[in-house]
Amino acid sequence: MKNIMDTLRERGFIKQTVYEEELYKLLGSESVPFYIGFDPTADSLHVGHFMQLIAMKHMQDAGHKPIVLIGGGTGMIGDPSGRTDMRLMMTRETVDYHCECFRRQMARFIKFDGENGAVMVNNADWLLNLNYIDFLREIGVHFSVNKMLSAECFKTRYERGLSFFEFNYMLMQAYDFLLLNREYGCKLELGGDDQWSNILAGVDLIRRKEQKPAYGMTFTLLTTSDGRKMGKTAKGAVWLDENKTSPYEFYQYWRNIDDADVEKCLKLLTFLPLEEIADLCAHKDERINAAKEKLAFELTKMVHGEEKAADAQAKAKAAFGGDAENMPVAEIPADTATVADVLVAAKAAKSKSEARRLIEGGGVKIDEEKIDDVNAEIPASAKEKGEFVLHKGKKTHIRVLLA
Repeated sequence: MKNIMDTLRERGFIKQTVYEEELYKLLGSESVPFYIGFDPTADSLHVGHFMQLIAMKHMQDAGHKPIVLIGGGTGMIGDPSGRTDMRLMMTRETVDYHCECFRRQMARFIKFDGENGAVMVNNADWLLNLNYIDFLREIGVHFSVNKMLSAECFKTRYERGLSFFEFNYMLMQAYDFLLLNREYGCKLELGGDDQWSNILAGVDLIRRKEQKPAYGMTFTLLTTSDGRKMGKTAKGAVWLDENKTSPYEFYQYWRNIDDADVEKCLKLLTFLPLEEIADLCAHKDERINAAKEKLAFELTKMVHGEEKAADAQAKAKAAFGGDAENMPVAEIPADTATVADVLVAAKAAKSKSEARRLIEGGGVKIDEEKIDDVNAEIPASAKEKGEFVLHKGKKTHIRVLLA
């Protein structure tokens, strides 16, 4: 069987590894238990987690055993990596609820039964009952403060003020790896490249304390061609929970990404063969739209199922093709007065002030009538019909019913 590192490298995943030659031989010779950690900072995974889930599935399909670590303990502190401020502290009840939400969503990507079925663990089970003095004597003695302060994950926070509370995060993540190595034979930690310093700390701790081989690998972060993190919209994060981001909105996010990002996303986020991806992305003119549709459909199918993906695709094509029957629908009160009110009621704008800015920018139409006046009322013809199509820019088209 092909070595999984070759697969991950060809598709653009791998950013950094430690003891790379050893790891390559190991992954090509036996089933390797590995882990990826997820901090439960919300009640849903989002697009930022997506690559980790896909990588986990690639690894499992190649015969390796996933350990999903839910950071119920570390999540009560918060990872300072990439932060300029301190994360809000959560209660144990909130963290437990988020953990259960994650478990349900992950089951769409990886299997939890069979020979190399995934194991899900929560580090709250061992971190919350730690004796602090014992922890310092067993773990803290192996960490150099000077070395920790030079780590990339602390640099930004150190300049603005890094609390001792957060400073413990690296020790706890390294301790997680050590515990998983002892309990499950875990030999490899995977994560985004912003976790490199924390991953190295765990590898080093195991090699010092256990005198055993341990490895780390990071993945490229999911960013746009101009360096911005993917998975953000004007409304906020793109979530995997359909109550936070509907299947239609999820589909549209991927359908509307920049042309320059399509091939990378197809390689990283789908399981389509590389030859098919090359064919889809061979042309950089309007034919790239077929690749965008394929990307949007495949990802929506993985997250929400084929039926909802097909429905989202039909609605998207209807919106751009003028088929109002299959557009997203919003029911609003019949006494809604102005177009600005319509934008808010149909959730096309967060506030009245945002709605006015959209109108002033010339991006709003009712049916085919462009709206220029921020105080404009719904056109009489639209009111008489009891429904109309609201257009916001080139990408948002909503069939509005006056209830």
